[in-house]
Amino acid sequence: MQSIEGAAARPAAPSGLRERKKRRTRDTLIRSALELFSRKGYERTTVDEIAEAAEVSQRTFFRYFANKEEVALAIQSAVDALFLAALRSRPAAEAPLPALREAVLDTWDGARAVIEAVVPLELHMRTYGLIESTPQLLAARLRSLSEVEEGLALEIARREGLDPHADPRPHVLVAAFGGVMRVTTRAWGERGEGGLDDLRELTVAYLDQLGPALAENWRT
Repeated sequence: MQSIEGAAARPAAPSGLRERKKRRTRDTLIRSALELFSRKGYERTTVDEIAEAAEVSQRTFFRYFANKEEVALAIQSAVDALFLAALRSRPAAEAPLPALREAVLDTWDGARAVIEAVVPLELHMRTYGLIESTPQLLAARLRSLSEVEEGLALEIARREGLDPHADPRPHVLVAAFGGVMRVTTRAWGERGEGGLDDLRELTVAYLDQLGPALAENWRT
């Protein structure tokens, strides 16, 4: 048995190595969970089964995720973070709607690498369908999208030098934009096929309809 002195004398693992190990564990939990959800269904999969598939303890699972909902939506949350980062990187002089449009297209350009760093793209596509068809997950996803839209509105307000509590325009714009994105992803999901390139093309087509849809007279 190793003495306490011997254990204390061992050098601590470098922080970079620890972070890589934590990332691998988290990614393994996500991949294991999504594979189980796809095969067994969300409701019939337990946290114990996810932990067993990932070869960790249940306690380790809860170090990384609060519940099954969180692990199921982990990839979507990563893509949401990519979107907000893309908006923050847009040129300061760019108007709000073009900035949102270009940010979401930048997001789809970079999403493949974010997704495939954790799970196969095909598994991500199946998970999207699972979320749409599982009421508990769909409700959780809509809650998370509400938080994303709040972050986007605050960023638009910051860029424009506005008080988001006094000026409703950032929230109104993001609400309209978010509605277009939900219609787009729903239409894409209903097709049952196609990858991120198809989603990007559909996004462009639907965003091009935002201006005409807001026109006063649709019959001219």
